[in-house]
Amino acid sequence: MYTTGQSYNNLEMVSNLARAGNNNDNDEEITRSDTRTLSVDEQTRNGPAMSSDTAPRALVFGASGYIGTNLTPRLVAAGWRVRAAARHQEVLAARGWCGVELVAADALRPETLAAALADIDVAFYLVHSMAAGGHFADLDIEAAGNFAAAAAHAGVGRIVYLGGLIPAAPSSLHLKSRAATGDVLRNGPVPVTEIRAGMIVGPGSAAYEVIRDLVNHLPIMITPRWVKSRSTPIALEDLLDYLIGVARLPAALGRIFDVGGPETLSYEQLMRQYGEVAGKRFWLLSVPVLTPRLSSYWLKLVTAVPTNIARALIDGLEHDVIADDAQIRELVPLQLKDFKQSIRAALAAEQTRDVNAHWSEGSIACRNFNPEYSYYAKRAGSQIETQASSSALWQQVTAFGGDEGHYYANTLWFLRRLIDWLAGGPSFSRRRHPTDVRVGDLIDAWRVIAAEPGKRLTLLMEMRGPGAGVLEFAITDQGAFRTLSATAYWHPAGPAGLVYWYALLPAHAFLFRGLTAAIARRAEQLEATGKPVSLG
Repeated sequence: MYTTGQSYNNLEMVSNLARAGNNNDNDEEITRSDTRTLSVDEQTRNGPAMSSDTAPRALVFGASGYIGTNLTPRLVAAGWRVRAAARHQEVLAARGWCGVELVAADALRPETLAAALADIDVAFYLVHSMAAGGHFADLDIEAAGNFAAAAAHAGVGRIVYLGGLIPAAPSSLHLKSRAATGDVLRNGPVPVTEIRAGMIVGPGSAAYEVIRDLVNHLPIMITPRWVKSRSTPIALEDLLDYLIGVARLPAALGRIFDVGGPETLSYEQLMRQYGEVAGKRFWLLSVPVLTPRLSSYWLKLVTAVPTNIARALIDGLEHDVIADDAQIRELVPLQLKDFKQSIRAALAAEQTRDVNAHWSEGSIACRNFNPEYSYYAKRAGSQIETQASSSALWQQVTAFGGDEGHYYANTLWFLRRLIDWLAGGPSFSRRRHPTDVRVGDLIDAWRVIAAEPGKRLTLLMEMRGPGAGVLEFAITDQGAFRTLSATAYWHPAGPAGLVYWYALLPAHAFLFRGLTAAIARRAEQLEATGKPVSLG
């Protein structure tokens, strides 16, 4: 049982999550012909001993993504000077990393790359465009070409690219695109080390999250024939060790390495082993007429993993994807985790809050500490431009749910609160102060988990429901005007949570559009007359 008390006891941690020229010596070290193999432990020990002026400088390009988010703090711990790049710098700022330089850069906008790549020894290229839809392969090729040219112009020492395992004759566009991206990067003059991985086992890995959602919420599964396909899943920690391990080895320059875990397992075995670790029993019936393409269409009813990403992954499951990792294991010796060990490590990372993600991307604190809730959040909201000042908008935002009600469609809010109250939820709770907010305050059935005065208010839903929700208000000063947004994030608990979300989606669109307009109107009226618009 996961209670509201648990979310309250961990509010400080949740709040922290929501705040949002090359050195010649290093060039020589990267390119010299010494081929002695260094263990990852040895490299990590050597890292912190280097001064900040002589440590190699890494660019993590795609640092807001799953691997980049986890790789960045590992590089810092290993003694690297780290620059993290993503399209939206504010997303990186929310990570709360210490000692990391943050830059905004987009491989599809070449003019943004020079600043990101300046004075970089090793660039980790970790981006893909699967979420863009059917034309993602073309975007991947364009982005890789831009990046390779910019890296060459900046004098980057090497590129480390994380690709995917490639079967003999891939039909999946996703797998073909990953291979082509590596080819384009290699067409440039900067040496490329490519690491090819299959399924990654860790909180937030799309393939792992699909398996987790299936096993957690479907006691009976009618599955397509791809459940017999085999793979070599690798623990997130082991993959990060490989990426860091090859980054400074001269013997790794210009080479392609398969990486995988120590076991070759079918997807049926993966699901059954996850069920054993998680204590979930299910029945599985394989139906040969269901192809990966057909099975991908109902994924949105089962998992909250973004549909475009999940569909691209499923399309590649008709192949056995098995790593031949003899070469990488010789260069970077590791004690690899088996699949069950990887699962336990992933679950432990969540329960100990050792997950490097912004709250909206999977912080278990915002899933009411229930690992059965989806890692990925569905979202809906509305944004409006207004002439009201940030302080006037903040005054209205902080009064939300108080004596003035919810500003718009109060009857709908009342009915939802009544249902929650009748079910034993905390709705109709009195707030500590009509307008002042602090982390930990209860506002009706919402708990304040982050508050940045004049900028952002983040509320955790404590109403009863098949999942966990967050409501966030954000105010951005654009100079000539301000933007106000209200966004709901929902971590569904399986199919019931997804049905709940989609059923309420029209109501959310209606509510948030009216809510942002009402807050803006009240703030403008407050500044004009000294009194907000009456709700009567």
